[in-house]
Amino acid sequence: MTGTEAELAALRAQVAALQAERATLAALVADRGEELAVAARMLRARAATMTSVLDAITEQSVVGTDRDGVVRVWNPGAERLLGLPRADVVRRRRITDFHLPEELGGRGLAAVVAAAAEHGSDVRDWTYVAADGGRRTVSVAVTPRADDDGCSAGWTFVGTDMTGVRAAERLKDQFVALVSHELRTPLSAVLGWLEVVLDDPALDGGHRRSLDIVTRNAHRLERLVGDLLFTAQVEAGRFVLTPGEVDLRDLVAAAEESARVTAAAAGVTLTAHLPASGPVVPGDAVRLAQAVDNLVSNAVKFTPRGGRVELAVEAGDAAASVHVRDTGIGIPAAEQQRLGERFVRAASARRAGVPGVGLGLSITRAIATAHGGRLELAGTEGRGTTATLVLPH
Repeated sequence: MTGTEAELAALRAQVAALQAERATLAALVADRGEELAVAARMLRARAATMTSVLDAITEQSVVGTDRDGVVRVWNPGAERLLGLPRADVVRRRRITDFHLPEELGGRGLAAVVAAAAEHGSDVRDWTYVAADGGRRTVSVAVTPRADDDGCSAGWTFVGTDMTGVRAAERLKDQFVALVSHELRTPLSAVLGWLEVVLDDPALDGGHRRSLDIVTRNAHRLERLVGDLLFTAQVEAGRFVLTPGEVDLRDLVAAAEESARVTAAAAGVTLTAHLPASGPVVPGDAVRLAQAVDNLVSNAVKFTPRGGRVELAVEAGDAAASVHVRDTGIGIPAAEQQRLGERFVRAASARRAGVPGVGLGLSITRAIATAHGGRLELAGTEGRGTTATLVLPH
């Protein structure tokens, strides 16, 4: 083979190799193209599914924005709530355009998303302004949205119209406050005259016993009226504390002394395990005493004759606790979370025929929350309850 023939053979070999490589690349491109086509179909299907889900949500507004608050998603629920079609809003309006300006306080989007940015989510009431100028009270859940790389991509706002609910709550609280106030005035007169009559030395024993019963029931009604007024103040945001320093040991000792006669009459053993002193917590002494008295009286009331109620105070590094343990009728596990709500009573209490209206624990929980603390309930139906008041110190 001559030199020229050898060169031609080498060229043919190179061409063949290139053709084989091109065929391999073409096959690879075809495979990648098919994969891209599949991925594109999947993305389109996912987008269509997401759109159909959002379009099916008509009772809640779902608004998605970019990082600057410009609307990118606007579902039928948002159209219904705020009175604007999607085409008039997406990429044209910001979420803050629909907020009452006074609530934003000049901070714009930051006022709405700051808590969600810090804690990962946030739920609170805001006032939305609809296209017709109408104002709606909306419970808005705000969550941050991230892209595929985990970077901030914007925000999602899910709103539930609470206008009617909040209006009904305000009317209910106004009614409770009005009725309570109108009851307190005649009650004060009744108790005043009862005191005058009972001071009469000429009153015979039978009439005195009858009037004592009237007085006890009048005082009971007075306490109920006070509880109703207090819960109305809490709901209306007019619950004011008088700050000071409160020695929990002394407070629990006073509660035990106050409940001692009632416990003895009910056949319940009442004991207190208290430290020599302290702990001392910041707070309103009158309100904290009310909270502890509620827990102790509840424990005695729901403990059958022969049972026990134990009080204890515990000091931790960041918080102090008051424990009230009883061997009473207990609370069904499914109901323990609801017992902080007004007028809610455990089924075990209703079955046992224990009197009450379901305000004591709601008041105690409100007092604990106002002090930055919490009320914890634990126990088993038929085997007793432990109520713990936790307070920062």
